Amino acid sequence: MAELVTLSVKKARSLIFDALTGAGASPKNAVYFTEAILDTELSGLEGHGFYWLYYYCLHLQCGKVDGRAKPKIRKLSPTAFMVDANRGFAHPAIEKGFKKLIPAAKKNGIAAMGVAHSYNAATLGFHTGVLAKQGLLAFGFTNSIAAIAPYGGKKPIIGTNPMSFAVPGRKGKIRFLIDQSSSQTAWTSVKRAAEEGHTIPLGWALDREGIPTTDPNEGLDGSMAPAGGYKGFSQGLIVEVLCAALTGSSLGTAMGSFTDADKAPIDNGQFFIAIEPKKFTKDRFNAVIDGLVNNVLDQEGTRLPNARREENQRVRQKTGLPIERELLHRLRSFYENSTAS
Repeated sequence: MAELVTLSVKKARSLIFDALTGAGASPKNAVYFTEAILDTELSGLEGHGFYWLYYYCLHLQCGKVDGRAKPKIRKLSPTAFMVDANRGFAHPAIEKGFKKLIPAAKKNGIAAMGVAHSYNAATLGFHTGVLAKQGLLAFGFTNSIAAIAPYGGKKPIIGTNPMSFAVPGRKGKIRFLIDQSSSQTAWTSVKRAAEEGHTIPLGWALDREGIPTTDPNEGLDGSMAPAGGYKGFSQGLIVEVLCAALTGSSLGTAMGSFTDADKAPIDNGQFFIAIEPKKFTKDRFNAVIDGLVNNVLDQEGTRLPNARREENQRVRQKTGLPIERELLHRLRSFYENSTAS
C-alpha cells in the first residue's frame, strides 16, 4: 500500500500552484485552476485532483496544452458568449467567460456560454458551483475523448461526457449540486483500478465484444458502460452536441489523449447556461426549493446531491488532505526542477 502524508490546505494550495507554474503555466492562468483542484481534493474526489495534476503538468511540459494561452471572448448577443481557450486550459477560459455570463444572466434572466478548443474542465461541479454562489441556477456540460459505445454497439463514440446542475441557496450558498457522468462510473476509476491491479464491479465497463467485464484493462480497451443503459448514452449524446457542435470543438472520436504526453491537443468544449431565478419566480424560488429539499430529507437515510462532498470539505479543512508520498515528490519536482534550471 502506498504511503500517505497529510498536507494542510495552505500547503496543498501552494503545491498545486507551484506545480502548475513550475511546469509552464502562467501565474494568472494557474489561480482559478488551483482553486478548482484544491476544491476537488477537499471534496474527497482524490482520483480527480492531485492524481490528474500530474498529467496536467506533464502536458504543459510536452506542449500538449499551452499554459500561457490567453482566452478570447466574443459577445454573440446580449445573452450569448463564446470563449476560445486557444489550446489552453479550460479554467482560465471559463473564468474569463463567467465575468460576462454572470452579469448577463442577472440582467436578462438567462445567458449561455460556450468554450472552444480547451483542455479538460476537470471537476465540472466546481464551475457550476461558482455560478450558484452568485445566486444563479447553473447548468454545465463538457465532452471528452470517446469512451462509451452506442447502446448495443462495441466501438466508443462519445466520452463519459459529464453534466452538472447547481441550485443556489440563500446568502451565496449552494443548496444542492449534481455532477455526474454519462457512464456508470468515472473513467478514472477504471484506469486507477487497472494501475493498482484491482478488479472492477460488474456493470462498470464492457470488453471489446460489448460483454460486461470485471477486468479494468479489458474495460479500458473496450467501452465504459453507459449509466442507465441507453439513457446514459442519450445523455452523453446531447452533451456532445452542446460541447462540440455548438462550440466548433472536436468530437470525442477526434480528440487528443487525456493521458499521453504528446503534442496532440485535446480540443474539447464546454457549455454553460445560467438562470436568474428572481426573473422567473421573484421570491417564490427559495420557498419552493425549501419544500423540495424537505421532501427529500424527511425520509430516513436520504441525503441531497453534494452532501457528501460538503461534509468531506468540512472535515478536511480541519484534518488536511492525504496524498501519496511518491506523488507528492513528483509534483514538487515540477517546481524544483524549474527553479534549478
